[in-house]
Amino acid sequence: MFTWQERLLRWFIGILVRTIYRVRTTGLGTIPAEGAAIVVANHVTYVDALILGALAERPVRFVVSQEFYDRWPTSWLFKFCGAIPIVSRRRDPARLQVALDRIDATLAAGEVVGIFPEGKLTRDGELCDFRRGIEGILERRPVPVVPVALKGLWGSFFSYAGGPPLAKWPRRFWSRIEIVAGRVLDPANVSADGLRHTIDQLIGQP
Repeated sequence: MFTWQERLLRWFIGILVRTIYRVRTTGLGTIPAEGAAIVVANHVTYVDALILGALAERPVRFVVSQEFYDRWPTSWLFKFCGAIPIVSRRRDPARLQVALDRIDATLAAGEVVGIFPEGKLTRDGELCDFRRGIEGILERRPVPVVPVALKGLWGSFFSYAGGPPLAKWPRRFWSRIEIVAGRVLDPANVSADGLRHTIDQLIGQP
C-alpha cells in the first residue's frame, strides 16, 4: 500500500506526466493486487520509472543503475520511492550481490519490483537484448511477472532520439503515449528471450 507521502508524490508526478503527455493505459490492472510480483518493461527514456510508478495501482520499487540513482537532482526521489540501485558484475561484484539481496528481500516482503532488463536506454527506438539477470532473480524467488510495453515515448525530450536525453530542445508536447500490460506470466515459464519477444509483441499491438 502507498504511504500518504507516496500517494501525494504519485498524484503530483501523475499531473506532470499528463501535462507533458496524453496517456492511455491498457491492462495495468493485471498487476496483482497483493503479494510479490515483478513488472518488466522496455526502456526508452530516463523517466520511464516515474511514468510507470505514477500510473501503477501499487508502489513499484524500481531497479535503477547506481550511476543514475546517485545523480542530482533525482537521487532524493529514487531514495524516497525505495528504488534499488544496481551495478554490473564487471564493475563491482560485491555491490551487485547487495542489490540482488535487496531485490530478493523486497519480493520476500510481498512488494512489487520494477525491472528494465535491457539495462540501458534504447539508442534507436528498437528493443535491445534482455540481460539474463531476471532469470537469476526468478530462480531465487519465483514470483508472477507482468510484461509492460511503453509506447510512444521514442522521440521525446527524455529519449535518445535526435541526440542525448535532456541535451536538446523539446520538439513536441502532449504527444500520445500508451502503457500496455500483458497477461501475468508464470515464473517457471519466463526467460529473458521470451520476455523480450512478449514485450516486442505488446509494442507492435495496434
